[in-house]
Order: sequence, then C-alpha cells, then structure tokens
Amino acid sequence: MKTSKQVLVIEGSPRKHGNTGLLSDEFIKGAEEAGHATEKIYLSEKNIGYCVDCEVCQTEGGGCAKKDDFQEIKDKIAACDVLVLVSPVYYYSVTAQLKTLIDRTYSALTEISGKECYLIIAGAGDQEKYFQTIIDTYHGFIGCFSDMKDKVIILGLGAQAKGA
Repeated sequence: MKTSKQVLVIEGSPRKHGNTGLLSDEFIKGAEEAGHATEKIYLSEKNIGYCVDCEVCQTEGGGCAKKDDFQEIKDKIAACDVLVLVSPVYYYSVTAQLKTLIDRTYSALTEISGKECYLIIAGAGDQEKYFQTIIDTYHGFIGCFSDMKDKVIILGLGAQAKGA
C-alpha cells in the first residue's frame, strides 16, 4: 500500500498566478492525483523579516528571536515529507521573499531534516545557464540540513509572458 505524503509548496513569486504559479499548480495537481496531501504557502502574503545575524538561535537554543510568520512556516517545513521551493528568476536569483525565508531557516538547522526536495523555477532565459545561480542556491540550502533528498528540478525556460 502506498503511503500518502504531506507536500508543502512554498511559492516565492509576488505574483500569485504567474508562470511559477501555473507550474506549481500542475505539480500540486499531480501530487493530489497520486494521493498526497498538499498545501501551498504564498510568501507574498506572509510577514517574514530578514535575518539580522543576532545568533540567538545558535547560542541560546530557542529558535529565532524574531516573532513573525516564519515560525508557522518553519513548523510546516519541519512536518512535511516533501518540500517544493518555487520562484521566478529575478536577476539570476530567487525572489527576495524566498531568499528571506531561506536565510531565516538558519535558526532551524536541527529541526528540518529528511525531506524530498523539488525546485520549480521559471524565467525569460532560454538556456539552463540563466538558472544556474538559483540551482546552486537550492543545492546549498538543502545541503545545510540532514538527509535532504534532491528529487527533481523543473525549469520553465523562455517564460517571459504569462503562460509561456
């Protein structure tokens, strides 16, 4: 019997129904058709402050000192089986919203582990080389945690216009 997984999709685009949204919606559709539970978080709707390198999380063992929507998202990341990061390409990188979340997970290095990880990115570039910085960021991010499994990277090449 196949076990259902909890799939958490974190949408980094500030535009809710853009190209990355279309791609992540299709990913969710496939996951649900396979019997998995899904949740999508739109970072543009969340209040997540920047990491200020106060080191409270590392020296006092109490997690991040900032109290904002990050705590809720961190708990969902820790609880999920599958983590999907989604972002359009913004000057060869992820959006500020997604980068802020990635930076804040520094406070949760021991709380997040054992996830199947996917990356979905879309951008106007028509070659993979234009996406490499994001791919490197993703690999660096999941490499900071224990037992994270890089499953698939989905590239939306040449996606300048919506629906391209």
